[in-house]
Amino acid sequence: MRLPLWGFMILTGIKCESARTCPLDHVTEQGEAGLFGGRPRCRTLMMERRMGEPHSLPLLLLVVGAVLLGPLVSTLDVPLDLPQPPTITHQSPKDYIIDPRENIVIHCEAKGKPHPSFSWTRNGTHFDLEQHPNVHMRAHSGTLVVDISRERAEHYEGAYQCTARNKHGTAVSNDIMVRQPIEFIILRVFLKGSPLWSKEKIKPIVIQEGVSLVLPCRPPAGFPPPIVFWMDNNFQRLPQSNRVSQSLNGDLYFSNVLHEDSRSDYICYARFPHTQTIQQKQPIAVKVLNLDAINETMEAFYNDTDLFSEEPVDERKPTFLIPSGPSRSKMVLRGQVLEMECIAEGLPTPDISWAKVSGELPTMRASFLHHQKILRIVNVSEADAGNYRCTARNRLGSVHHTIQVTVKAAPYWISGAPRNLVLAPGENGVLMCRASGTPKPGIQWAMNGVPIEYAPKDPSRKVEDDTIIFTDVQTGSSAVYQCNVSNQHGYLLANAFVNVLSEPPRVLTPANKVYQVIKNHRALLECTYFGSPIPKITWFKESRSGTLDAETHKEHDNGTLEIRVAQPRNSGKYTCVARNSLGIYENHVHLEVKEPTRILRQPEYRVVQRGRSVVFECKVKHDPSLTPTMTWLKDNGELPDDERFVVDADSLTIGDVTESDAGVYTCIMNTTLDHDSASAELTVVEATPTPAVVNERPEPPTDLELTDHKKRSVQLTWIPGDEHNSPIQKFVIQYEDSLHHHRGHWHNLTEVPGTKTTAHLKLSPYVHYNFRVLAINSMGVSRPSFPSKMYKTEPSAPDENPTDVHGFGTEHDNLVISWKPLSGLQANGPGLHYRVMWRQKMMDSEWIVATVANNSKFVVSRTPTFVPYELKVQAVNDYGAAPEPAVAYGHSGEDLPVAAPESVQAYVLNSTLAEIHWEPVTQKLIRGYLKGYKVYYWRERSLHKHNPHHTEKQILTFSGNHSKGKLPGLHPFSLYSFNVRVFNGKGEGPPSRNQQFETPEGVPGAPSSLTVTNPNLDSLSLEWNPPRDQNGLLTGYTLKYHPAVASRQVDIATQGWFIGLMCAIALLILILLIICFIQRNKGGKYPVKEKEDAHTDPEFQPMKDEDCTFGEYSDNEDHKPLKGSRTPSSGTVKRDDSDDSLVDYGEGGDGQFNEDGSFIGQYSGKSVSRDTAAAAEGHESSEAPSPINAMNSLNSFV
Repeated sequence: MRLPLWGFMILTGIKCESARTCPLDHVTEQGEAGLFGGRPRCRTLMMERRMGEPHSLPLLLLVVGAVLLGPLVSTLDVPLDLPQPPTITHQSPKDYIIDPRENIVIHCEAKGKPHPSFSWTRNGTHFDLEQHPNVHMRAHSGTLVVDISRERAEHYEGAYQCTARNKHGTAVSNDIMVRQPIEFIILRVFLKGSPLWSKEKIKPIVIQEGVSLVLPCRPPAGFPPPIVFWMDNNFQRLPQSNRVSQSLNGDLYFSNVLHEDSRSDYICYARFPHTQTIQQKQPIAVKVLNLDAINETMEAFYNDTDLFSEEPVDERKPTFLIPSGPSRSKMVLRGQVLEMECIAEGLPTPDISWAKVSGELPTMRASFLHHQKILRIVNVSEADAGNYRCTARNRLGSVHHTIQVTVKAAPYWISGAPRNLVLAPGENGVLMCRASGTPKPGIQWAMNGVPIEYAPKDPSRKVEDDTIIFTDVQTGSSAVYQCNVSNQHGYLLANAFVNVLSEPPRVLTPANKVYQVIKNHRALLECTYFGSPIPKITWFKESRSGTLDAETHKEHDNGTLEIRVAQPRNSGKYTCVARNSLGIYENHVHLEVKEPTRILRQPEYRVVQRGRSVVFECKVKHDPSLTPTMTWLKDNGELPDDERFVVDADSLTIGDVTESDAGVYTCIMNTTLDHDSASAELTVVEATPTPAVVNERPEPPTDLELTDHKKRSVQLTWIPGDEHNSPIQKFVIQYEDSLHHHRGHWHNLTEVPGTKTTAHLKLSPYVHYNFRVLAINSMGVSRPSFPSKMYKTEPSAPDENPTDVHGFGTEHDNLVISWKPLSGLQANGPGLHYRVMWRQKMMDSEWIVATVANNSKFVVSRTPTFVPYELKVQAVNDYGAAPEPAVAYGHSGEDLPVAAPESVQAYVLNSTLAEIHWEPVTQKLIRGYLKGYKVYYWRERSLHKHNPHHTEKQILTFSGNHSKGKLPGLHPFSLYSFNVRVFNGKGEGPPSRNQQFETPEGVPGAPSSLTVTNPNLDSLSLEWNPPRDQNGLLTGYTLKYHPAVASRQVDIATQGWFIGLMCAIALLILILLIICFIQRNKGGKYPVKEKEDAHTDPEFQPMKDEDCTFGEYSDNEDHKPLKGSRTPSSGTVKRDDSDDSLVDYGEGGDGQFNEDGSFIGQYSGKSVSRDTAAAAEGHESSEAPSPINAMNSLNSFV
């Protein structure tokens, strides 16, 4: 053990020469004297809660019960928002070695409520930070930081102890011994001129071959001890063997030397771990000679060498170089490392073996080093005490050495350090400090850093050796107790507080925490709780209706629920309930049991030719909710950084294979919860000719397996068939439903990429599923796989309601409710029917409900006429009803409207167009869906006395809610009658009162006939009849005419074929044709022409167009048309557009007009205008215009 201050120290007037017999220190008023003086101590933080026992319980029974139940006590953490004494959470180790390159940082962290304050002692006295400007304490912490850049580190060596206190108690740390490493002390000496190793010259060693040799190292001391090794000038380690080995103290031993051992650079190095510095000894030269060489060089080396032997070396049996003598003893502390060595010399080289005389070697903790010359046992226990024998043996004999090992022990805890106690007022508790050691350690108690005998008295507390018993504790008894256990080999120091609280239960595990575990593994659901008195923990699954199965579930004292072998059925919500006398608290967590990761197709051994490519498959099945990560290794290392190596989702492809690619390839599939791996070897051979590759359709998948069974889903996995040199592009999953369809009727369910071998399938309830898989590559579709096992989903209530819900009437007093029924898959179970609900809209009345068998409509009778209804149709089966359906809207049946439009008026816009206005009928009187309005109108008579009387009625329909409409195509100068009616889906309502309007005069029609009478050479008479449609009072006629020849010349001259012909032939032929054509069409003079030529009276002239007079006539222009003619080049006469009538616009009884009067029906259907008809008529003949055509050129006038 570490003796305080290297021997003894005076503690408050008491001389303490032994750590075991040293009593507790007296604490000064400030509480700054070092607790237990310089004696080493430690701390352990744990927490213990015990329920109170009856006050009359004997103390002995209480202690025995605590001993028996101690291991079952839960460990609780007091939440930091509750009052609690200090607890030291972090402190520096007992031995703190200074690194002069960095500041000294002595840690001391603590928690408590309120937050504790900190102080320090150094070598048992108060350490005043104000007197040490190079030292400061971190904020909200007790950690000391010493700046040694301006002051030597040795000034701060010593034993430091931290104290953390608040109003509920005081906790203390271990004694932290701060010191410099020994190598730095030596280094300072070296810097002053004294080297680590002496610099004297080491004489060369000349030795006869076959004898033993020891090369000493003797490195300087260090803490921790330096690591010693031998190297040469090139910093290469010297080889060691059964013949040559290094001892524990660093010396180099030769059981016998050989000629090859000669060298001049045997160098011993010492590395100091703490400072990472290396020192070396002066090189040692060794020369090995046989006897002849020694005689030849005796004179040359006599003055400067040590000759070890002059006689020939014979073979000899072994003797020990170390240890000396037949036996020795060795002491080791429990838990430390025991090292024993035996090094022997002899010729030939002896072998070393070990045995325990009184038992067996601990094979799990024992090992042999340096070619069996060192026996090493780690974590020594009392069972390792006894006699150990090492034997050195060669063919000439053997020698033995016995080592008697004694195991001592520094103090150690038997059942853990004392645990914190949280007690409610009136409860009982026990604080135990159970420790052991060899020799048996002494135990001393303190309260808040004060020896227990000097602490304030507490009637609820009784100290009995290593136990403090608390009975009927009360508020205000909170404190921190220190337990010091020590013997000559070491010490233990622990703080444990007693906190008296009244607190209702609380659960500290986060609410709705999700735990994930692989199927068939253990699941641990935490319920970290706190309360005072200690709460009772109860677990439930889903609801509190039942308890958990004790065979598969275990509730631990710390609140954790253990499920020994988790199965998918264990998934769900779990409730942890904490209850004590002050209240109840519950918390919910969730467990998800996942499918294990499994490699379905492992990579296979491959032999591939150099230069070819190879694919290692590694198809894996894993839980679909977990994210997998595929990793490939080559010979347990990373893959080469080469683009030839291509890693896909489930394969590794190596292109252009070389000999260096040979090796073992491993695929590892990792998820967040588990992993699986598989390996295969690749062998590379020389290339040989191979036949051409043939691509075919893939083979069907095999080994279909259903896992992760759930109500609405299942996971399907399979093994792909042979791809036949064409990669699989995708898999198609099909199913058949043997419950609702005949077998053999397969449906496509889903598709997955060709790189997948698993699919998560969403299913419908109440279906008997069989699945099969087809593979598709570029060559086609494989045969279907064999079907999987049947998977039956359980029935359930429907998930959805019927769609397309409508309400309408077929009679004026009924309501037909229709809908689109559910399919067999949508039914989700047997006994499908519908719950039909209706009520009048805006009435806030109760729903009327009727149950309908599996049908698609329902008729409600005796309803009011055309009333709006709210409708709902809900699907129901034997397992329940679908969710609440959405509300649809409809109306009961229609009836004929009962009212006519009012305020009907007519506005005449022109001679052929009028606009009718009316007031719409109210919705209530329409008694149905408003379809529109119809205007009935008819021509009573023409306002001209000679025109006939017309009574044929016509109808124009205006769809929608209109209040006016236009009547086009009317006859001018006529009297019309009309009425308006509203209509709905049932029919028309009554007409409005008949009203009349008159149309004004319009453009008259053409004369009904034209005849030529009394034709003479220079005159003729014309007779005509009035037009059929006078459209008003006639006031006169306009006569227009023109010579027929001129008109004919115009007709020919404008023909396209004539112009084309003129352009196509030569100029001479063109002139001849023109002359011939003129002669043929000019003809001779006729009487009228001669008469015209004879009369030169200017009054006898052609009529002018402007004033209906005759203009000039010129013989030179007999080939031109008359100036007064308006005949178009086509030879047709165009009528004025004002002559349009209703017939021309296609009026009819079913004609439709928009609101602005634009025609919808036949009005827009006419495609042939008068212009077009006239043009067609004009092209029917190439002869000169008839007198009738000439009459048509007369202008009409109004």
